Amino acid sequence: MKALRRLAAVLALAAGFAGPALAQKSADTLRISWRDAVPNVDPYYNTQRNGIILADLAWDGLLYRDPATGQIGPGLATEWRQVDDTTLEFTLRAGVTFHNGDAFTAEDVAYTVNTLLADPRIVTPSNYAFLAGAEVIDAQHVRLRLKRPFPPALNVIAAIMPIWPSAYRARIGAEAYAKAPVGTGPYRMLPITGPGEIALERFDAHYPASPKGRPAIRRLVIHQVADVTTEMAELLGNRADWISDFPADQFDNIARLPTLQAVRAEVQRVTYLNMDAAGRSGAGNPLTNLKVRQAIAHAIDRETLAAQFMPGGSHVLNIACFPGEFGCDQSAGVHYPFDPAKARALLAEAGFANGVELDLYSYLPGIWTGAIQNYLAAAGITARTHTMSAGAVIQLAQQGKLPLAFAGWGGFAVNDVSAFLGYFYTKGSFAMAYDDEVTALVTEGARILDTERRRALYDQAFRLITERAYFLPLFTYVKTYGFSRQLDFTPWPDDNPRFYRARWK
Repeated sequence: MKALRRLAAVLALAAGFAGPALAQKSADTLRISWRDAVPNVDPYYNTQRNGIILADLAWDGLLYRDPATGQIGPGLATEWRQVDDTTLEFTLRAGVTFHNGDAFTAEDVAYTVNTLLADPRIVTPSNYAFLAGAEVIDAQHVRLRLKRPFPPALNVIAAIMPIWPSAYRARIGAEAYAKAPVGTGPYRMLPITGPGEIALERFDAHYPASPKGRPAIRRLVIHQVADVTTEMAELLGNRADWISDFPADQFDNIARLPTLQAVRAEVQRVTYLNMDAAGRSGAGNPLTNLKVRQAIAHAIDRETLAAQFMPGGSHVLNIACFPGEFGCDQSAGVHYPFDPAKARALLAEAGFANGVELDLYSYLPGIWTGAIQNYLAAAGITARTHTMSAGAVIQLAQQGKLPLAFAGWGGFAVNDVSAFLGYFYTKGSFAMAYDDEVTALVTEGARILDTERRRALYDQAFRLITERAYFLPLFTYVKTYGFSRQLDFTPWPDDNPRFYRARWK
């Protein structure tokens, strides 16, 4: 409540401001404020959406997926071919340099692939479990070896496989590299001096044929803040030119201000409850009981939550994937209608007629978590809430210490449900179900080339996941953006703001 009062006071003050727009157009510096600080900017050492945004700004991959069409095209590679079911060969672009002046060659690709496969600190090794390694043919040709056929391979390579500079990173080491990173992207990241700010400058030597283009704005300064109130205060107090994910009920207030504009857009991200059915978080966890999990699914009024917190086009989901991705058939999952009486009856059947207590962890806005808590309470479930940073929640998830997680997931914008299923259902560090039958279906679906057979396997997996209530998808994100009226900015469905395509008016 104190935070909401602070936010209301800031908005009231801003409403009386009628001065000229004061964005940093004159300094050609876009000031960005966002929450969920990225603890390590090395793309392979974080899983946060903000980390993926940084990776796209400062690094490049072999391939690039057009955000408007979804088509995969050239990036650092100009051509590629499937040599056989488990071999991909890439012809690399000549004349590309890293930010430190080193030439990009096949050695950098091989170093990246072989290092990320061997490094135990890679945060999501399941993303790259399909790879067996890389080998250099010559300076402009490299082959990637797959452990097995993997239909989404090109999607993954385009979305989440930025290329490290082999000589530079090997020389200074991983820790120093995270403080002074070098890529080939359209922006060069300046050395990191602390957790609060990240600065990037346009890399004027970025290769001319890049699908990302040449940035119109010279400099980006990202201020990483702790909460939405601070983020809003920075925008309204002219200390930021761009923010996102501010509360939907403040959309009209932002839009009415003379120096600012507000935009909504549905993005490739799903809000969910993930339940520790495997009991990783400790003995006596009530969520190992199917009926308790089903009770939670019936206790939440997802339609009302979507309408209140995500106005502007959010969709309530049966299965955890974004409509339009390969394998995302919402009819394949069991639908749990809002039914508090049914939820209470299921709890009684589970042996919890007097209710049940559990811990709910989240990094999402407190008002969202409070709504979930209230719905659960009405069904007889007492949820002790723990609101933390995204990084802290992710770390607990990896350690298997989350009984109930309320979070959001975009699948790294990989346009295939394997990015969701492989992350949560292959017994990796983020898995909370540990279901052998589901894991087998997901694993098989990711290794066969027959499209219809893949769809059928994923449908079976989603049916079991929802029948067994391991995971409750709530709704798709409709992202709010607030930014200066002097800024020309377009949001994209994959939840990547692509600041290199923004410009001053």
